[in-house]
Amino acid sequence: MPARHGSTRHPGGLAGFNTAPRPAAEATLLGCCGSLRWAERVAAHRPYPTVDALLAAADEASYDLSRADLDEALARESSAAPAAGTPAAAQTALRAAHAAYESTFGHAFVISLDGVHRAERLDAVLAGIRSRLGNEREEERVVAADELRRLARSRLTRTVAAP
Repeated sequence: MPARHGSTRHPGGLAGFNTAPRPAAEATLLGCCGSLRWAERVAAHRPYPTVDALLAAADEASYDLSRADLDEALARESSAAPAAGTPAAAQTALRAAHAAYESTFGHAFVISLDGVHRAERLDAVLAGIRSRLGNEREEERVVAADELRRLARSRLTRTVAAP
C-alpha cells in the first residue's frame, strides 16, 4: 500500500498513451512502476491495441526485472501514511510495522490491495507485514516483486482508463 506520487489518468486514455512522445509515455509508466528499464520496455512496444495487451506487456516486463531493476523500483516506493481519521493506536502500529519491515528488508513494504474493501485495508496491510516479516530475504524479494507487478497493473489500468 505505497503512498508515492501515484499514477494519474493519462489524457486520451489508451489512445493518448499510445501516441504520446516516448519520454512522456516513459514518465507515465514510471508512475506505475519505478524501474526505468521496465518503463522503457513497455513504452517501446506501443501502440497497444487494447488495455489487456498493454497489461500483458507490462506483466512480461515485470517478470524480466533484474535484481538491480527490482531494487530501483522498490527504492522508488514509500510506505503508506495512515488514512485520515485512523485512530492514533492504529497509526502507531502501522508506523512500527513499516519500520520493522524496512529495517529487515531495506525497502518499503509493497502490497496490492485490489479487491480489499477500504474498511479492511489497514488490517490487511498490518497482517501482510506481520506475515511477511517471517520470510527469508530472497523469499521476500519474490513476494515483493509479485506485489509490485500487481501494483503496476492496477496503476497502469487506472492511468489508461478511458477518459
